[in-house]
Amino acid sequence: MNRSEVRRAWDDVAATYADRRDPDGSDAALIDDLLAGLPPDPDVLDVGCGDGARTLANLPAGSVGVDVSRRGLDLAAETVPEARLVHGEMSALPLAAESVDAITAYHAVFHVERDRHPDVYAEFARALRPGGRLLMTLPGGRFETVRRGWMGGRMFFSAPGRDRTLAQLREAGFTDVETTTATDPLGSDTEFALATLGGG
Repeated sequence: MNRSEVRRAWDDVAATYADRRDPDGSDAALIDDLLAGLPPDPDVLDVGCGDGARTLANLPAGSVGVDVSRRGLDLAAETVPEARLVHGEMSALPLAAESVDAITAYHAVFHVERDRHPDVYAEFARALRPGGRLLMTLPGGRFETVRRGWMGGRMFFSAPGRDRTLAQLREAGFTDVETTTATDPLGSDTEFALATLGGG
């Protein structure tokens, strides 16, 4: 699937995805760990925010949500009205350099072709202030596939493998990478990475 097809696919399934997620799961608690290491009143960017209920709603008021799906952003405007919402792609973030203290990217990067993941991590590093923090889903496998029937539609998934992802994060300038496993809103155990840009 090309970028336009992925965008349309997310528009098609955004509402179903929002409806099917359980409101509970230990992945939300990871945001508390992230925020504990940030300055007061931090500027936070949620990449792939979707409807906003899972991640953006747990971030400080006025945080920025970016998503490729306009339908997802429409839902986020209802769910998190105090957030600032931006339509855009994570490989070309519509933000100035060094403009945020932290980035969250839950279940997001693996919807981009794996050969473009280094561009995504370079964009994360560009948008973060020195010492900024990143909290993201860490895909465990190596795959590139279109899953038909996913959330009643179809969706593209792509990842180079866990070790390669960790290496790409380090190549982009992230250090002090910590990993942990948490439950996600769809009932699966998922590994997450918490990293610091330049080691703080």
